[in-house]
Amino acid sequence: MNFDDIQNAFQFVSMAPRYTNNAILRLDNGRIYYLSGLGDSDQLPDDIDDHKFVEIPHKNDLDLGKQLVFHFASARLPDDLPQIKKIFSRKGAYTRYKCLLVKKGLLDEWSRFEEQQTKSALKKWCVENEVTFTS
Repeated sequence: MNFDDIQNAFQFVSMAPRYTNNAILRLDNGRIYYLSGLGDSDQLPDDIDDHKFVEIPHKNDLDLGKQLVFHFASARLPDDLPQIKKIFSRKGAYTRYKCLLVKKGLLDEWSRFEEQQTKSALKKWCVENEVTFTS
């Protein structure tokens, strides 16, 4: 299984609110089945309840949502942390957060941090779920 395929499935699941999109990995052959609550979905095999399948997590399952923002902000924007917490108390938070990062000149650093943390958490999830992959 190529790690890029796992990352793509993770992005598909995480690009929508939790439980809207799902991706299910068949462990014995590496096939990923995509399901969307918004429409087009793959046909699932009859033996889907078998142990050889694992559901790709949503970013919130791996603490890669607000928790990651607060972790970054604590280290790089400690004086702005109350404002950032207030930003995340309403809808549209990521857009406002990224505007703040642009003002502070930290958007690229945030993007690298988010990518690295996501990759690390997803690889850890793979190990915990016995998903073998190649880089």
